[in-house]
Amino acid sequence: MYVLDASAFIHEYRPSDDAASVPAVREELEDESAYRYDAMEGAGMHVHVPDDPVLDRVRRAADETGDRAELSETDARLVAAALELDATLVTDDYAMQNVAEHLGVPVEVIAREGIEEKREWLFQCQGCGRTFDEDRDRCPVCGADLARKNPSN
Repeated sequence: MYVLDASAFIHEYRPSDDAASVPAVREELEDESAYRYDAMEGAGMHVHVPDDPVLDRVRRAADETGDRAELSETDARLVAAALELDATLVTDDYAMQNVAEHLGVPVEVIAREGIEEKREWLFQCQGCGRTFDEDRDRCPVCGADLARKNPSN
């Protein structure tokens, strides 16, 4: 089974197996891509609403990878659906790919290359320059804002 992100409908992706998505994806689509969603739903695509405990697990994973700020509610629901349905997630979104890989969910990309490496982001204080493993609203030392930093730089 494949769980489809909005990009799947935009790029006219045709899964080779059963498909699923979440209701919030339909709200993101316009014009022909919205019609494709409706047509696939009419043809038997499963519209899945993930359970809250699984959604919480995805959010915790996004916190661990440093992708929480990049992951929309719809994105989190898609990853949770793929996890619950033991499905392959179809997306071009790098944050979703990173969180899915962290959770062991297979990913298929459509129009872009997939991620080449998994990253555990660091967060650097814009004031004092200290780095932290976890995202916070403010630096606990000086109170300045934190910015996400690529750990390989």
